Amino acid sequence: MELFIWVGIPVILIFLVAGMYNNLVAARQNCNQGWADIDAALRQRHDLVPNLVETVKGYATHESSTLTAVIAARAGALDANSPDQLEKAEKVLSGALGNLMAVAENYPDLKASANFQTLQGELADIEDKLGASRRAFNAAVATYNTAIQSFPSNIVAGMFNFPERTYFELDRNERSTVSAVPKVGFN
Repeated sequence: MELFIWVGIPVILIFLVAGMYNNLVAARQNCNQGWADIDAALRQRHDLVPNLVETVKGYATHESSTLTAVIAARAGALDANSPDQLEKAEKVLSGALGNLMAVAENYPDLKASANFQTLQGELADIEDKLGASRRAFNAAVATYNTAIQSFPSNIVAGMFNFPERTYFELDRNERSTVSAVPKVGFN
């Protein structure tokens, strides 16, 4: 019995710590995968932006400040080196793209262009994918953060330096746009 106490209990503790460590690693990897999915959707959007700008440029030549802002915002997003920088740059790009779409509303020929409609559809599809990726990433972050804060895995997380992750959140401007109730009217 004494042998079990001196050998068995430490072996059981080692297996418990190893299991908790492996669960934390799996949760961290889910966060990394979620971020990679966001990154893939953002790259698709970045690749689409030059075609969209060129199409608008053909119809709206005197809207150069809007087009320049979109190009600059895309460059800023491509140059981002960290998730925090990328999140900020993407918010700027989203705003610039919103302005570009607002400009397009003033040009009926542009809105009727098959090329523009195709690009606008692709952008909407990418935005949907990006939204789904954000939700999946935030769910993975919630699971991970819960695991590193829950007892007894918080002890293992502290021993092996598992830092808390931040959510990919909308800023106030995006929140108000997203949560705005659409108005429906019949003429």
